Order: sequence, then structure tokens, then C-alpha cells
Amino acid sequence: MVKLSYTLFAFLVSNDVASAFTAKPKAFGSSTQLQMSTILTPKDILWTPSHKTGARDEQFGPLGQYCEDLYTVSRRKTRSVSCGPISFGSDHPIVRQTMATTNTADVDATIEQVMRCADKGFDLVRVTVQGKREAKACLAIREGLNKKGYDIPLCADMHFQPVVALMVAEAVEKIRINPGNFADGRKDFEEKVYETEEDFFSERGYLVEALQPLVEKCKDLNRCMRIGTNHGSLSSRVLSFYGDTPRGMVESAIEFADICRSLDYHNFVFSMKASNPLVMVQSYRLLAAEMYRLGWDYPLHLGVTEAGEGEDGRMKSAIGIGTLLADGLGDTVRVSLTEDPEFEYEPCNRLAEIAESRLAATNEDSAKRQAAVKKYVDTRDITSFKRRQGDLPAQQEGDAVDVRGFLHRDGSVLSVVGPEMFSKENVQYLYKELGCKTAVGMPFKDIATTDSILLRKVPPSSDTVARTGIRRLIEVSMGVIVPAEELEKDPLPNAVALMDLEDAIACGGKLPAGAIRLAVTIRGDESEESLAKMKELNPVMALLNIKEELSSLHASRRVFEILKKEEINVAVIHQFKTDTSDSNELALQLGTKVGSLLTDGNGDGVMIDHTGSSSPFSVDFLRTTSFSLLQGSRMRNTKTEFVSCPSCGRTLFDLQETTASIQEATGHLPGVTIAVMGCIVNGPGEMADADFGYVGTLPGKVDLYYGKEVVRKNIPNEQAVEALVELIKEYDMWTDKEEVEAEETVAAA
Repeated sequence: MVKLSYTLFAFLVSNDVASAFTAKPKAFGSSTQLQMSTILTPKDILWTPSHKTGARDEQFGPLGQYCEDLYTVSRRKTRSVSCGPISFGSDHPIVRQTMATTNTADVDATIEQVMRCADKGFDLVRVTVQGKREAKACLAIREGLNKKGYDIPLCADMHFQPVVALMVAEAVEKIRINPGNFADGRKDFEEKVYETEEDFFSERGYLVEALQPLVEKCKDLNRCMRIGTNHGSLSSRVLSFYGDTPRGMVESAIEFADICRSLDYHNFVFSMKASNPLVMVQSYRLLAAEMYRLGWDYPLHLGVTEAGEGEDGRMKSAIGIGTLLADGLGDTVRVSLTEDPEFEYEPCNRLAEIAESRLAATNEDSAKRQAAVKKYVDTRDITSFKRRQGDLPAQQEGDAVDVRGFLHRDGSVLSVVGPEMFSKENVQYLYKELGCKTAVGMPFKDIATTDSILLRKVPPSSDTVARTGIRRLIEVSMGVIVPAEELEKDPLPNAVALMDLEDAIACGGKLPAGAIRLAVTIRGDESEESLAKMKELNPVMALLNIKEELSSLHASRRVFEILKKEEINVAVIHQFKTDTSDSNELALQLGTKVGSLLTDGNGDGVMIDHTGSSSPFSVDFLRTTSFSLLQGSRMRNTKTEFVSCPSCGRTLFDLQETTASIQEATGHLPGVTIAVMGCIVNGPGEMADADFGYVGTLPGKVDLYYGKEVVRKNIPNEQAVEALVELIKEYDMWTDKEEVEAEETVAAA
């Protein structure tokens, strides 16, 4: 890399951008030129034609493909982008990266943490650069790492500071800029409305003025850049003109790319981050589609921002990142967790491994499974999101029990249980495992209770204790699904009879004695004619259990395409089979394989089916994991939703400790979303989906938000959690834990 003397670096730090570019320093690398080329104006930039007027369609045609192949997993072809000793792009392995949480100005601490990350296996580490002090520290960090034999590239995370970005480019291999606040951090769109494209385009001058010096510097020093749009920090111009939308995110990035391209600079990657996996997936797909039609081939950095911690954070990341990797999109990955950066490596690496194992070009087994899926036409529209809504069970005349609770309108959770769980010693424990409340030993449904159970073997009718336990669940509208052949042997009143679709067709859907409804299993290899016959059978639900010989992603998409074509609205439950004994692996696999279908809008629920000889997970754990998937997929909220940033050098309080305290105090409020942000950079914007926000603004001080509006300022850290609780009460969204339990017990009784 080009090395810079501390004397010159200090000179840059102490002067503004104009003086920096007219100075004639003594010590610079031979390839470095500080004299900037002709200053460009907006008229000099080759801007991408307008999306809104249709000019882009006229010149480049309509949007078409968004991935390399809809029917196999193939990486999108990209150029190679160099970043010190590593490269991004389709000709290279997926790059694993993380972000340091130390104060960047603390050089020694940052060096130690970066080395730990490198030792763990990361390929790149990002550090936050708030100002000149941190920019100066980056040079010392880079030199310190080099002396210790670590050439892992560093990325400077920049917000609001074009001049500082110019300075730190001397020290690091990559610069991340945020189009939403690099040149325009204003959020004054309520005062100025951009009604016409002429108004919108008229303010492009300051974008060019701010970005050109950095682009010139990156070209001279062979630095890499990430144009990283954040859903939570779109500029005032973009918010006013495009709204808080995936289209706005994409157009914001394209503007900055147009400037880079006009300066013949192409060593950059894109990212489209959001805390909402659905917004994130749609934004990346839309950007990829735009690049295909424009003929661009820049790599993509994937990440779900503010994912949170633990299994929920891993689940949300797997839903977003795993979905895109399954599309063949993504060349570098960061899993953002509210944990120390070293802990991000395992999920980051595992998601990359899962993606690489699915590539048809390099994995023969995967290629065979994808090729084995019967032909179909993929008609998904990646420019908008619409969830397919399966029909809910309807009550019919003569029904002995209420079947309407067998499924839930916002997404259903099914649990697999064994007959031994209904023994006298186990049944009360089972009720709790299923999420039931109990009163005088009787089960009642709660907000996160299993909707239906799969019981592969039925206790004999002579076992009155077990049969009574099952009957009590059915009486509170929990479906009990049993294979039809078992019911033929020993009927269970009001059970749901489960048949393979082909068997159900063969018998005309005739139910065994005592069964109240039919459910069918779909294996993915059925003919279109067989799937169409579900309309006549009218099952209460279909369990989508794809054969191992088929690609579950593509076979499932085929099924949903046929259901759409035939206008069949049966509720479809994803039956996810696994034999893993690792909870983190379960979250990543579930989020990747089922989440990728839920983000398409396809699926009405999930059932985790552990296929090992003995499950290492309790029914309760699999149930709550299933609900986490639904909540992460923006379907069914059963607990407080936390949008929590992963911490970095900008963080103004102990994020992990504070998040834990907030979760302890407010974790019992389903339907309430709370954002916990270490600083203001992405705070208000990333709280777009949040009801309340807890944001560090000054050392030792916190601001509280309701929506995007600050309502309490400069609250001391030690008082802030209590103040948040009071704020939630003020807006009538609080319920005491004791009251919740008391109300549920009274209702049950």
C-alpha cells in the first residue's frame, strides 16, 4: 500500500478539502497525485436515465432478470474489485467481514480486536471514523497491524464527513460511504417538497462536489469503495421524492455510482441494508435487476442491519442474507449482531458455506437436485411484495369443535409431539411446552401457543388419560393432525386426517371415522394435474415436505406457481426437516431454507420436524424458534420486537448490557417494537418500523423517540430504561407482567 508520513497526514487533518488538493506535499507515494483533475459539474456526469419518466425503459428496455438463473443456484457474474490483498466478485470466494466495536481512537485496543477477528477467520474488518482524530488513528492502526504481520484490509465507515473520508483514504484499503448522509445528512424534507424531477435533479451539484475528490483519491491509491445505502438514513431529497422505499434506496446508490463511473472509477461495490429483511431483500433484488438491464457488473455486499443478538439476530440475518445467496446474489457478507465481533464469524461463515454448497456449478449433488425439479415458469414480481394468503379453516354445520383456531391468519406454528407426552406424568408439562396457559389443569391458548400438533402415533383409545389430554387440546381449538392410516386403526374424534396428496386423490378425500378435516402432504414431484385436484379435495392445510432428491427452494416455488395458476388458496405449511443438534445451526438453516420462501410471500406457517433418533430440542424451544422465524419474516408478532444495532466505535453506551436491560424490562409486550441505537447515525431512520427508540446522543446521555420524533432528550443512562418504560405507558402500550398473567388466568377460568 502507499504509505504516508505522519507529517503529511497531520497536514491533511488540519486543512480543509480545498487546501488539501492544492497543497504540494513532499512525501507521497510515486503514484499519488493530490492535484485534482477538472472539477466536474452535474452537466459533466453521465446520469442514468430517469426511472420515473420511463426514459430508462425507453433506452434500456423494461426490468428483466434479477439473478443469473431462476431455476438453478448460480452466482451472478461480476467484475473483480480489489481491496488490498483480497478481491470481491464472482470469480472469488465470498468474503467474510465484520466491524470493530472499539473506540477507533484507541489504537492499541483496535489493533488487538482486529487481530482477534483475523485469527478467527475474517477477511476484512470495518472501523468507524467519526472525525479527524479517528482518521489519524487509522494510519497508526494500519501500520501497527503491518508490523505484527497482519495484512487484513481495513474499511473506514464514513458518515457526514467528505473531508475526513478523503483523509482516511490514505490509511485504509476501503471506504464505505452512505449516499444518504455523505453529502446530505439533512432531514428537512418536510420543509421542501421535490415535486418534479427538475427540482430533484437541481441539487445534484453538491453530490458531485462532495464525492469527486474522494473518487479521485481512491483511483490514485487504488482504494476500494462501498456505496452503502441504508434504509434508515436516506437523504431528504430521496425521502421526499421516492419515499421510504426500496426504489429510493436503489436510486440513491445509482446517483453515486453515476459520478464514480463518469470519473472512470469502477473499484466499488454496492449494499442495500435494512433492519427489515423483506425491505432488504426487495432492495437488493431491485438493484440487481437494474444492473442487469444497465449492463453493470459491480459486486454486492450483503447484510441485515441492526439484526439484534442471539438466535433472533441469527435468524433475521439468515432470512435476509440466506435468501439472496440462494438467488446467487452476494459477494461479501457481514452478519450484524449485538455481540462482540468475533461471535459474528460462525454465522457469517456458515451462511457463506451453505450458499457455496448450493451452487450448481461446483456441487454435483446440488446440481442434480435442482435439475430434478419439474419444469415450471417463475412469475414472481421482485419489484413489489405481496403475501399469498391461504384460506383459514371455516366452521361448518355439524362441527363438534371449533376448527377456526387450527391455523392463524398471520402465520401458523405446528409442533411435532409423541404419544408418550400425553402420559399422566407428562401432559401438564406438554401443555406448557406448547405455550398453553393452564387453569385448574386445563389448557388454554395464549398469544404464542402452537396452533396445531402433528401426532404420528395415537395413544390407544383404552388409554383414557392420554385421550383426555388430547381432547382438551382439541376443545381449545388446537388441531391434532394424525396420519389417516393410524386413524383407520383406532379412530380419534375430531382429528385432522393426514394423507399424501396422491393417496387423497385415490380415495377421493374420504375421511377415516371420526376425523373432522383433511390435510395433505405435498412432496414436490407431483404433476400439475395432481396439484390442481386439491381444489376438489379442499384440505384444511397442506404440509409442504419436499423430497430430499429435489431442491427444496425450486420445488417449493414450482408448487406455489401451480397453486397460483389454478387459483387454489389452501394454506401451505412448510415442513422443515432437520437432524442438527446445534441451535445456532438450526436458526441459520431454518432462516435460509424457509425464510427464502416466506420473503417471496409464499407460506402460511412452519413446522420444525426433527428427524434424529432423539431430538436435543424441547417442544418449547422448537415452538419459540418457529415463532421467531415468523416474526423475523414480518408475519406474526408474539413478543416485543427489538431493532438493535451491532455496536461500533460510535456507540455511546454499553450496547449489550443496555439491550439486555431493556429486554428484561419490556420483553413481555407483543406487538411493540423498540429500537436500541448506540448513536444517531442510523437511529431515526432505522427506527422506521419501531414504536419507540432509545438512542445514544452524547456520552452518558440518551434521547427517547416515539416513532421518528424525539420526545425526551439528554436522559442520563442510569435513568433511561425507566424513562422508556414511562414513555411506553404514556402512549398506552404498556401492560404489567403481573397483569398479563392475571388476565390470562381469569380468561382461562
